[in-house]
Amino acid sequence: MRHAAIRRKLAKVDRALDRAIEAAEMPGAVVLARMQRDGEWLEHLSVRGLAVTRPERVPMARETIFDLASLTKVIATTTALMLLLDEDRLALDDPVAKVLPHFGERDKERVTLRHLLTHSSGLHPWRGFHETLLERERKKGEHWIGTRAARDWILESICRSALVHESGSAAVYGDLDFIVLGAVVEAVSGKPLDQFCGERIFAPLGMHETRFLRAPASEAERGRFAATENCPWRGRIVWGEVHDPNAAAMGGVAGHAGLFATADDVMRFGSALLDAWHGRSTALPRERLLEFARRQQLPAGSDWALGWDTPSAGGSSSGKHFSAQSIGHLGFTGTSLWIDLDADAVVVMLTNRIHLVAKKSKFTLRTEIHDLVREAFAA
Repeated sequence: MRHAAIRRKLAKVDRALDRAIEAAEMPGAVVLARMQRDGEWLEHLSVRGLAVTRPERVPMARETIFDLASLTKVIATTTALMLLLDEDRLALDDPVAKVLPHFGERDKERVTLRHLLTHSSGLHPWRGFHETLLERERKKGEHWIGTRAARDWILESICRSALVHESGSAAVYGDLDFIVLGAVVEAVSGKPLDQFCGERIFAPLGMHETRFLRAPASEAERGRFAATENCPWRGRIVWGEVHDPNAAAMGGVAGHAGLFATADDVMRFGSALLDAWHGRSTALPRERLLEFARRQQLPAGSDWALGWDTPSAGGSSSGKHFSAQSIGHLGFTGTSLWIDLDADAVVVMLTNRIHLVAKKSKFTLRTEIHDLVREAFAA
């Protein structure tokens, strides 16, 4: 009886997704949810719409690989740092300049890893580095985009920049903090970010479809990917290659964006965090996870934990039913991961919302879906 009630309520998830597709808010979506209730795992899967609408029509599938955009920050970079910190190869209050000496220029010597992880460093949140590199290519006829030289130039530009506010005085979400953190992982581990994450996170957790793409997928492979936008500076629909322009300029591997995965792999990651939190697995360090899931109060009242967002009192993409002991993150391409650590619940929502949609949208659908899933599981 209870399961029938849950199924009826979960049918609302499909209907909400179908309405959003009909309203041209997105071409398609995959929603995957898990929650433990009374010792039983409840699960839900929705697969709706199209992964690609042009240059050809490709149906959405459970196995579709999505550009995760800023979910890279938590699944790859934050987790990599958590592992390095657990091995005492770093400390949260280490100055960034201890690892990247050039970063200390222009009064940034007191900026710490904790500041970067909480978006309170004072770095400018975003800069169009790819635009400067494209202008160089046009003027000098040199190839920059996607090269190691471009990657080094972007990192050096950030290291030599001035702060826009005092560290710890404000939390302003942005990408530059995590571009630097990606470089920190590489400097400390001695390995490229994609290699370290592949060896230490993705393979051990069984995330076999999760990867950074250093080069666009081949024509034979790209049918497995969801497409993103018709890119004005690349002059093509981005399909099987990273959407984020600065990540593309850096060769597809960056601390802020560039990761691709299926919904099942994102669920494997979220489930691994739950297992570590509840002491069911040692694949990830529990004590570090407890630390990373706590709000850091930089500044006082900030919702940011270490790398992770938490539900805000004034309204959150997590919706109404995720507890205060929840962590999550969004991605610009239409991706979302929210984990209720206390309730043993994970909701993964992957969409291609920027792929040739008819209109711009605030995309409040994520909040609606989270509420519908949690209300169904509570039935």
